[in-house]
Formats: sequence, C-alpha cells, structure tokens
Amino acid sequence: MAAGKTSFYHTVLDYLDRRLFHRIYSDSVRKLVLQSIPFWVASVLTGLIAVGYERIFSWAEATCRRWIVYTPTWAFVITPLSFLAAWGCVYLLAPAARGSGIPQLMAAIDLATPSQHRRIRYLLGLRVAFVKIVSSAVLLLGGGAIGREGPTIQIAGSLFQVINRLQPKGWPQLSRKIALITGGAAGLAAAFNTPLGGIVFVVEELTQTHITRFRTAIFTAVIIAGMTAQAILGPYLYLGYPPVPATGWTFLGVAFMTALICGSAGALFGKLLLWLNRQRKRWNSVPQQVVWVAGCGLLLATLIYSAGEYAAGTGKPLINHLLFRHPEAIPWYVFPARIAAMALSYSSGAAGGVFATSLSAGAILGNLTAELANITPQDTTVVVLVGMVSFLTGVVRSPFTAAILVLEMTDRHSAIFPLLLGGLTAQMVATIVDPHSLYEHLKLVFYQEALDATQEPHPEPLKSIR
Repeated sequence: MAAGKTSFYHTVLDYLDRRLFHRIYSDSVRKLVLQSIPFWVASVLTGLIAVGYERIFSWAEATCRRWIVYTPTWAFVITPLSFLAAWGCVYLLAPAARGSGIPQLMAAIDLATPSQHRRIRYLLGLRVAFVKIVSSAVLLLGGGAIGREGPTIQIAGSLFQVINRLQPKGWPQLSRKIALITGGAAGLAAAFNTPLGGIVFVVEELTQTHITRFRTAIFTAVIIAGMTAQAILGPYLYLGYPPVPATGWTFLGVAFMTALICGSAGALFGKLLLWLNRQRKRWNSVPQQVVWVAGCGLLLATLIYSAGEYAAGTGKPLINHLLFRHPEAIPWYVFPARIAAMALSYSSGAAGGVFATSLSAGAILGNLTAELANITPQDTTVVVLVGMVSFLTGVVRSPFTAAILVLEMTDRHSAIFPLLLGGLTAQMVATIVDPHSLYEHLKLVFYQEALDATQEPHPEPLKSIR
C-alpha cells in the first residue's frame, strides 16, 4: 500500500514537471518551483494537522477540567491510568516520541548529513508523529500538565522529513537540514499562530547556518502553514487582547527584578527536569518503569485533589485568568503545585511539551512578584507578560523567540521594550545557573539514542552552538 502511494506521488510530480513547468518556465525558475512544491505540500499538511491537534487538545483539557471540578477524587484512578497508557504507547511504539519534541528535532538537524541521515527516522516519522498525538492527548486527559507546541514542532519536522524523502531523485532538492529547520518554523507558527515567532525560533534555536541560505523556504512555509491554520480557526490570538498600559522608565526596574526572579526559576526548573530524567533512567526494567510512571500519576493526583484544576492541563486558562484580572485571586501555592505537576508529567516518559506550560508558570510567578512589589493592577498585566517571557527564556534560552511569541499572542506592541528587557535579563541570569538550556542537554541524549538505535559506528555528537 505504501509503495502504491509513493508511486502515485512520484507520478503526479513527474507529470507536473514534464507537462507544465518544463514548458512554461526557464530552467532557473523551474528549479525554484520544483524545489518549493514539496515544502508547500508539507506546510499545508502541517497547518491542517496543527488545527486537528489543537482541537483534540482542547477537548481533552475541557474533559479533564470537568471531571476535576465535579469529581476530584477520580484523579487517584484516572491520572495514574492515563500516565501508564501514555507512557506505554511511547515505550512500545516510538520511544523518541516522549517529552517535548524540540530536542528531537534539534538532534535530527545535527544528523542531517549524507553519512548520518538514515538515523533521523528514529527521531522523526509518521509513526513518531502519530504516537506523539495519542500519548500527549491521553496524558492531558488524565490531568497531565503539558503543552502541544513542542510536540507540534516535532510533528511538523516529521512531515517535512517524509515529504523530503519521497521526492523523486531527478527533482532538484533542498537539503534535509533545510527541510527539518523549515518544518520546525512552520510547526511553531501553526501551533501559536505566530509567524514571526517561528522565524525567530529558527534563528535562535534550530540553525547553525546563516539564514540567508534558506530564508525563502522558511518564510514560505511559515506563511502557508499559518494561513492554513487561520483559514480553519480564523485570525485568532492565542491569549486574546489583555489591557496593557503604557510604561515608563520607572517601570523598567520592576521588569528587571521580575526577569531576574523568573529567569532563575526557569533555569532551575530545567535542571530539575534533567535531574528527574537521570533518576528515571536508574529504574531501567519494565516493572520498575511501571512503578515510576504510576507513582508520578499518583503524586499528580494528590496535587490535583489538593490544589484544584489549575495544577493540571496546559495552563492557558490560568494565563487568561491572570491577564484579564478576574476577581478571584490565585493562591500562592498554585505556583509550586504547577511546577511539581509539570515536572511529574514530563518525567513520566510520555509525550508532552514544556513550552506553553513554562509560560503559565512564568505568569503565576510574575503575578506573585507584582503582589510582593505592590504594583498597581493596571501595571500587573505587564509584569505577568514579563514573567512569561523570562521563565520561558530561563528554560529554553531563546529570549527573542519568547518575547516575540508573547507579543504576537497578545498583540500588545506597547509592551515590547519590557518584554525584550525581561528576555535578555533572564538569559543572563539563567546562563549563570546553567550555561546550557534544557533543550541543548536533551538534544545530546536523543542524538546518542538515534546513533545507538541504528547499531552502526557513530561519531561524537555535535557540541552545543552556545
């Protein structure tokens, strides 16, 4: 069946080349068009799947919130079972589908060389993408504190990798590395509806090569994937339009203090996840892994029962609660509960990202900082946004990506300078805590796994670019 589909795909491409492009265009234009078609196809598919994935996630989170509100004691049964099911799906079908997905794409980009490209299939592929969606949805349904943005990036990279691999040999091709980098940009743009964020993400996180070599491919993929998602969901903002007053020089001190606190917390959170990952690997037998995963589920169930619905899920409702200043105050204990829930969910070994959940943790900590500093309610919204940028920067070390993402998700251009200040300050203090980001550490783990999975002689993993 797969061979038949591949043959039909090649037949269509060859027909377009011989009957249409070869007659109409010059060789240079024809080459550019032929190179672009697979990227256009992959970009449309990325937009469609991102929309479907978002709807699955929204349904799973809404269902989770309902049973937590009405019957919180169910957490002691549903949460451990969902953790085991989500972990088992990954363990049996696609081990590289666990966790966020961004480190896997980073490792695949490092492996995208003529001598190593076959190893990429361990990290990216249709099976990995399918398992990613199923495992993360099951984990979220049971109360897991995870996001879909990192997984969407790995899924997009998988689509671009498959489309790139299926191109006829006679067609002019862009390199596998460019295909994977472009897929990452398209995935982030479609997941958050943030095209500029997707482009900046490539520059800061994914590429070790000057962007001018493949800027057309990236820009085109971001536009097509984003427009496909918008055609279905509409021109939505991820976080709406929170009220943001103009800020002056006196406010920059508050933004700086918030960035120091939240950036340090983000870096420490990354170290916590790495430590838990090392502890989990000590439980290497299947029965031990089952006990670990079930234990994570039971601990999270206790948090959900004690701290309520805000300990579970993506954190997006929590961010909206803080940004739009709902009258009900968020208790102080929600932040440690949220951090613990995120750590337990990630260390379960199932699929799920930390991108959006880091934004929620930063929002809570920013709000607590504003309360301690006795900031006015009008300015607190900006402090929350700075906290989101700073905590995310502490985890991923991409300050401009974090600032642009939050800017595009809220359309609050008046807050751009505090957001940039927060990102750069958080980058500085996080580097003191750990010179490398969570993704850089995990990239080397997945790089080595991909090498070991193929059982071939392998080189040393590439070092961090930072």
